[in-house]
Amino acid sequence: MARAASVTAEAGGGRGGWPAVGVSIVIFGLRRRGDSRELVVLLVRRATPPFTGLWALPGGWVHTGEGLEESARRHLLTKTGLDAAYLEQLYTFGRPDRDPREHRIAVAYYALVPGDPVDPSTGAREARWFGIDGLPKHLAFDNHEILRYALWRLRNKVSYADVAFQLLPRHFTLSQLREVYEVILNQRLDPTNFRRKVEASGSIVPTNNRVEGGAHRPPRLYRCAPRRGQRELIPTS
Repeated sequence: MARAASVTAEAGGGRGGWPAVGVSIVIFGLRRRGDSRELVVLLVRRATPPFTGLWALPGGWVHTGEGLEESARRHLLTKTGLDAAYLEQLYTFGRPDRDPREHRIAVAYYALVPGDPVDPSTGAREARWFGIDGLPKHLAFDNHEILRYALWRLRNKVSYADVAFQLLPRHFTLSQLREVYEVILNQRLDPTNFRRKVEASGSIVPTNNRVEGGAHRPPRLYRCAPRRGQRELIPTS
């Protein structure tokens, strides 16, 4: 019965008098660009109306009896082949005219994918990574608004939470950590000041390992030390 209800909801949306509910996911990653990295987001190309052929955030309907995060992870896996380690609810977008068909509410999430962006071609939809500064001019629905809000949230949260570590391997150098902050914030950070603030925050723990190779003294590797409270890690100006 639950499956039948979900199929009806998918076919008829919110025509029973209530808005239909779906999820949209903003997936951030870091991609190499020359000697540095850039912040990228994953988009899928719509194959059906409305907005056929336009790029959009991955997402879809919430099934009856399905949790919101469960639905977000299901759509991520089926449409892009990704299983994000970090997924957080972002905001609810419910403007009545956001979908030309009818009133449809989107509960937005954002996800962080560590390491180099994986190949999303294993999903059911055509998918591609786009640089934040090179997004398509037109996106489906209100996806530009959702993306702007997700980027604002990420840039604000990175200064007081451990989200930057979600884009790094388990062991990393201070230079790698600083680069993540610089890419997200789109600004250069003083290495000495950054090191002082990060070490004072207690958010990282040095390991007994160093980067192998290199002509000079190899840098030390660190790991994240998660905890409940955390002082600001970086300058806010």
